[in-house]
Amino acid sequence: MEKSFITDLKKYLISPKKIVILPHRNADGDALGSTLAWYHFLSQKGHEAVVISPNEYPSFLKWLPGENKILKYTQNPSEVQEKIRHADMIFTLDFNALDRIQELTDIVSKAPGHKIMIDHHEAPEDYAVLRYSDTSMSSTCEMIYNVIKALDETAINKEIASCLYTGIMTDTGSFRYSATTSETHQAISHLIQAGADGTEIHQKIYDSASFNRLKLLGITLSNLQQFPDLPIVFMTLNQEELISCDYQKGDTEGFVNYGLSLEGIVFSCILIENKNEGKIKMSFRSKGTFSVNDFARTYFNGGGHHNAAGGMSMDSMEDTVARFKNAVKEVADQFQ
Repeated sequence: MEKSFITDLKKYLISPKKIVILPHRNADGDALGSTLAWYHFLSQKGHEAVVISPNEYPSFLKWLPGENKILKYTQNPSEVQEKIRHADMIFTLDFNALDRIQELTDIVSKAPGHKIMIDHHEAPEDYAVLRYSDTSMSSTCEMIYNVIKALDETAINKEIASCLYTGIMTDTGSFRYSATTSETHQAISHLIQAGADGTEIHQKIYDSASFNRLKLLGITLSNLQQFPDLPIVFMTLNQEELISCDYQKGDTEGFVNYGLSLEGIVFSCILIENKNEGKIKMSFRSKGTFSVNDFARTYFNGGGHHNAAGGMSMDSMEDTVARFKNAVKEVADQFQ
């Protein structure tokens, strides 16, 4: 993190401000953990802060300290628009392109408040007056940890520590992904000292599955297919299969990773149908040198990280699978 970012940020925060903090749509552990940690810190410092989520998020994140104070655009559109229009500052956390907040894109883009980005994804857009963008970081929560530590290390209490621990843990795959560094573990050590209970947090995130979610996982794995002579697998879930298991937001979180648990597999994809929105959501994971970020950007209007990315298709499931297979053929030489 450049010292100039902290120097400039201090100037913006020198007096009490009205501040909006935004995670991306369909917020995950890192998005909610970072926004809530930053909310707690700013509130400590006398700012009038609020976290605004574009939509609902998984129930297994609703225990996070301060979650009950989050405003959701889908539930309170008028209040949300008012908060954004009158904000002195707007922090965008864990995303770097305004289309990641979808319905809020135009509202935020036109808002007069100073926009500040803190994010670890590739190819950031140029909408922020100040940004901390670092693709080498394990998570946005680790970045927020660095920011808070630089501003006031003593401010990290149990609430902040629990939020940050959650985001770092989930975005590193419980500390096993390559972006997990010695600095990441040092941050985790500090957060535990500050009150984060790693065992309890892990249980709340990963050991709270419903019976229907496990049934859905079974269906997903039964749909698993491998490309002949390539270290690539993909899984599908159509709308009927989701309905049969009473699908709830967040139920498919992590399913794509099961493909990478197979010996020799280095690229896994899951395709999930959403007929209400008329699209197929796609998640990509890889090991080693193959960039699913490049793959997602090239073929499926997506992006993310080198080894973890997402995309989408407005075609039918059948046509999207065909497109995916053709795209794999075009990059097959990278796996030889």
